[in-house]
Amino acid sequence: MATVTTESTFYDEIGGEATIRSIVHTFYEGVATDEVLRPLYPEEDLGPAEDRFAMFLVQYWGGPTTYSDRRGHPRLRMRHAPFAVTPLAAERWLVHFRAGLDAADLTAEQDQKFWDYVTHAAQFMVNTLE
Repeated sequence: MATVTTESTFYDEIGGEATIRSIVHTFYEGVATDEVLRPLYPEEDLGPAEDRFAMFLVQYWGGPTTYSDRRGHPRLRMRHAPFAVTPLAAERWLVHFRAGLDAADLTAEQDQKFWDYVTHAAQFMVNTLE
């Protein structure tokens, strides 16, 4: 008889898709009124960008692979190449992501793990110096 074991992922530990979507929603509430970031989003409705980002984070943290199933490999730098992601934009991005994490019910360890990832990601995405 085969034994099935399921390994808990960070996605599971933090509350799954609902938690990630809540963090991302709070993030986009800030982006919507940010004079530095809003121009980087060409769509009038931020809803599709919010959905894509949530799907990406769900997949990254161990949830369903819906992002890759629909969009292929993330290729984050390539997808962001058309936009001038400056150090200031990365800083503003982190301000709004911090708000999303602060609004979530995460442990200190979970918050730090998420924050470490997004801090690195924000710096990685910088593609122009002003």
